[in-house]
Amino acid sequence: MKTRKLGTSGLEVSALGMGCMNLSFGTGQAVDTKQGIEVIRKGFEKGITFFDTAEAYGPLTNELLVGEALAPFRKDVVIATKFGMISETGINSRPAHIRKVVEESLTRLRTDYIDLYYQHRVDPNVPIEDVAGTLTELIQQGKILHYGLSEAGAETIRRANAVHPVAAVQNQYSVWTREPEEKVLPVCQELGIGFVPWGPLGTGFLTGKISADTKFDAATDLRANFPRFTPEAMKANMPVVQMLASIANKKGITVVQVALGWLLAQKDWIVPIPGMDKIEYIEDNIKAADLELTSEDLQEIDSEMSKINVQGARLDEGLLSLSEQ
Repeated sequence: MKTRKLGTSGLEVSALGMGCMNLSFGTGQAVDTKQGIEVIRKGFEKGITFFDTAEAYGPLTNELLVGEALAPFRKDVVIATKFGMISETGINSRPAHIRKVVEESLTRLRTDYIDLYYQHRVDPNVPIEDVAGTLTELIQQGKILHYGLSEAGAETIRRANAVHPVAAVQNQYSVWTREPEEKVLPVCQELGIGFVPWGPLGTGFLTGKISADTKFDAATDLRANFPRFTPEAMKANMPVVQMLASIANKKGITVVQVALGWLLAQKDWIVPIPGMDKIEYIEDNIKAADLELTSEDLQEIDSEMSKINVQGARLDEGLLSLSEQ
């Protein structure tokens, strides 16, 4: 697979990463460990070298799965994980807590270093300078190689980068979630920071496999509480998928490949991390890395999207309150 560099950090990864969350949490029942290991190792076999997890996924179980699956290939992969979204007090990025949980993540991941360590959500009670300073210490100690921010706004990114260069920002971004284009992507370009879109397939909606009648189990699927995934919103938003399908049909490819190809075409320092919880999804996803959408294709997507008023907030109020714009 082609590779990309995350900004000027020097961190080189496969052009598409694997979001591992769905194997353990968030969009349905967790797979069993054997199946999860098989999926992750198949991704590596197919050329994926960038694997994304977090202590909050499960919680904790996804890091255990990723650690076991990648242990035989540790030196050949880039592992990204996240801290600060779960603790006995909720959001917690106090320096002492970061120093504690990095050790726990290292143990679960079966490694003595983490390639990319993200603050999962900005902690309003801890100055970002203190967070970046603590992460700098961990870099100096060799426990992490790079650090990043997730769902952070432009000003926070600037302040963190002033303490120590930020390697990557991971915010939600896709054809139907364009908020990063206003402020975050410009500041990433200015400062030489890589951008890692999570939810690049619209949390499943842009795969074309969800209909207005699709039901989500509130006990296991976060989307059951997302305004964009009510039956009314999904019906109203179906033109997004129909537009992508029209382009896919003309080019003889899949809707998934168009959605990921669009993201890859935006900047060469963007590396999407689609969730892959089944082996058959891997083949479909990775073909996007070799797809070259024409300028006419990209113009058509932007033109058609400008005519569609996407209905429903991207996340529920609780999660949106933890995100900066």
